[in-house]
Amino acid sequence: MADINSESHPEIKLRDAQEHDFDTIVRSNRLEQQNTSPMDRDRLEILRKLSSYLKVAEVDHQVAGFLLAMGDDANYENTNFEWFAARYQNFLYIDRIVVSREFSGKKIGSSLYSNLFSAARVTSTKWVVCEYNVVPLNRASRAFHAKMGFTEVGQQAIAEGKRISLQAKELFPEKAA
Repeated sequence: MADINSESHPEIKLRDAQEHDFDTIVRSNRLEQQNTSPMDRDRLEILRKLSSYLKVAEVDHQVAGFLLAMGDDANYENTNFEWFAARYQNFLYIDRIVVSREFSGKKIGSSLYSNLFSAARVTSTKWVVCEYNVVPLNRASRAFHAKMGFTEVGQQAIAEGKRISLQAKELFPEKAA
């Protein structure tokens, strides 16, 4: 009898991204470019150097997704990063997360976010911040970020016809007196 649980929730292995993963990362990003931003191999190399977190999720020895984030001290010229840097201290900025379509619904994104939250707590990072498209609306991302405990802290137009929701999750909320 087949193990139903392993079919619906395959074993996910998270590890640091290696150079041999970069072609897969770039290809995955290209397929989701409408929800993230363009990234070729050269851009990935630049972002990797700025990042404090670049992990892949593997299922059956296949890269199923990746997450790239930077600390607030990164020298990152990016409108969204700069928006957060002007308003927050002690944060990790999720520049992009991509889960390959064939692994959608397999808890890849949740696993990557949970691992990032754990890494952030180890370094006493207070905030994890990110954004997603609201025009055009990325419904899946909106639902996912709500489920993961993010709240909207602002919005901004980023290009003609595009608007984003700026999101934050506080990892060490202050206790009410």
